[in-house]
Amino acid sequence: MALRDASGITKHFAGLTALDNVSLTIEAGSTHAIIGPNGAGKSTLINVLTGRLVPDYGTCSFDGQSLIGRPPHAINQLGITRVFQTPELYNDMSCLENVTIAGLARRDGSFRFNLFQAPKRLGPERDHAASVLEKVGLGRFKEREARLLSRGDKRRLELAICLVHDPKLLLLDEPTAGMSHHETMSTTELLRDLKGEHRTMTKIVIEHDMDVVFALAERITVLHQGRTIASDTPEGIRNNDDVQEAYLGGAEL
Repeated sequence: MALRDASGITKHFAGLTALDNVSLTIEAGSTHAIIGPNGAGKSTLINVLTGRLVPDYGTCSFDGQSLIGRPPHAINQLGITRVFQTPELYNDMSCLENVTIAGLARRDGSFRFNLFQAPKRLGPERDHAASVLEKVGLGRFKEREARLLSRGDKRRLELAICLVHDPKLLLLDEPTAGMSHHETMSTTELLRDLKGEHRTMTKIVIEHDMDVVFALAERITVLHQGRTIASDTPEGIRNNDDVQEAYLGGAEL
């Protein structure tokens, strides 16, 4: 079990309860989706898991080490990386430079970047970055500036930035947000291929597109108004009356 214990997570914001006693169990090597309407608490939960927020109550550990109170870079060093809803890139740098810099963080333990140590001179890190770009289908764009990429390719680049860390746990926050139908299908296929290649890597996916969720997830947790209302297999979620009512107003998934 990669995420051994996320129990009783509660988070308040100025009188609003964003998370109310949420518990989560993730099996190692699995793909686990977290779904729910807007405002259900999905992003708040991910922010707790990645150290961007400290919960008011509850415990959360990864590989036997507590995540509570650890800064994001320290959590990253434990083997947890995140693909954000809005890509966070060095837009004026090439794809290869973006991924190489991320490789330095894996090597050095932080995102400190020496301006006098150009990425082009970093042999092993540059080679590893190039191989990861090939893996996500961006090999032909390695010298292209990140700002010139399509929305879908920017998502692939951010995925490459995460994969260069060889993560144990990959958090994907709306990985297909803003994509065309073709880009969504292509990204879903890429994530499915990663599942086969990285069998020991655990993935948590937050996604509104239910076709993507059912194509990727082995288990699904549903949040509604900050609470967990179901956690089951995709088939169990499809047939859950409470989920259908809360998520789609009674319509079938």
